Amino acid sequence: MSAVLERVAAAPQLSDEDKARAEHYAVLSRLFSRAADAGFLRQLPALAASWGNAESQLGRAWLILGDAAKAIDAEAAEEEYTRLFLTIGRPEVMLFGSFYIAGFLMEEPVVELRADLAELGLGRRLGITESEDHIAALCDVMRHLIVTGPDAAGLARQQAFFTRHLAPWFEALCDALERAPEANFYPRTAALVRAFFEIERLSFDML
Repeated sequence: MSAVLERVAAAPQLSDEDKARAEHYAVLSRLFSRAADAGFLRQLPALAASWGNAESQLGRAWLILGDAAKAIDAEAAEEEYTRLFLTIGRPEVMLFGSFYIAGFLMEEPVVELRADLAELGLGRRLGITESEDHIAALCDVMRHLIVTGPDAAGLARQQAFFTRHLAPWFEALCDALERAPEANFYPRTAALVRAFFEIERLSFDML
């Protein structure tokens, strides 16, 4: 799933730092867009071997996620994803920003998000039922802004989007993931979300 359609042409070559940032956003989007399949579960330990280490919070988060991916199969991951995020009625864990910001889905935060997306030249993909404030869609937007705007103006757009649409609620999402009952894989994703987004927030705060 990706609720956002890119309308802007691909941009100039990225620095190594921006490549890593874009890759992290892509991984986070894939983690939450749909259940982890066998191929993705195989990729995660390899990514953890490249990015994981015991010297930083982000590195430790990668090691945690890599180990969690080794300990679960695709069938169990699909069952866990469906139970946590797709239950009829109110899911055990909400993946939509408006819930954490306003307390309800499809409230004012979504209106503001759609206005910001329109200003960026982005729109909702045809056939997508999830709202644009889904965590996977927001990560897609951030990845897009990185790869299409490595200059100062692009960085300002990234800062504005992150500050308005991700910073206010990612910690609450992580708390909800960590509290998820009878779950083994998706609670382990919270460490990566928290560590990476905290780096992003601190970096933007220094601009």
